[in-house]
Amino acid sequence: MVNAIQCQGQEFSNLWLAKLGRITRFIGSFDNMNLTNVAPTLAMGTPPSPGTQPDPRNQMLTTVGMLVIMVVMFYFVLIRPQSKKAKYHAEMLKGVKPGDRIVTSGGVVGVVVTVKEKTLSIRSADSKFEITKSAITEITERGGASSES
Repeated sequence: MVNAIQCQGQEFSNLWLAKLGRITRFIGSFDNMNLTNVAPTLAMGTPPSPGTQPDPRNQMLTTVGMLVIMVVMFYFVLIRPQSKKAKYHAEMLKGVKPGDRIVTSGGVVGVVVTVKEKTLSIRSADSKFEITKSAITEITERGGASSES
């Protein structure tokens, strides 16, 4: 270890890597590293014109345009489907009537007994619950006393 500390630069790393045995030595493998494969790709671009600056208005319009496109995408992907789902849920809650079989957000399956303004009573097996209307996730069967004639 004393010899490794006294050595400097490349010799230190070669000596240290040689002592480990499991790690291969990289003696000069990175010396001639260059970007010759990238040169043809860079040559395909248009050369810059001397004395011309990029138009800042064009860059601003590109940035604003990308932001507008992202907002439109968020509207169609996130906001619009969520509002449709909320409308459907509100219509479903207005149409709940006694005798309907429902599923709650907690997973309870029951039959509606009575409907009030904000709550409803359901019967599930041998139990009777009073839950809020917003807890209903699905109406599986319509039935019972129909108020429509």
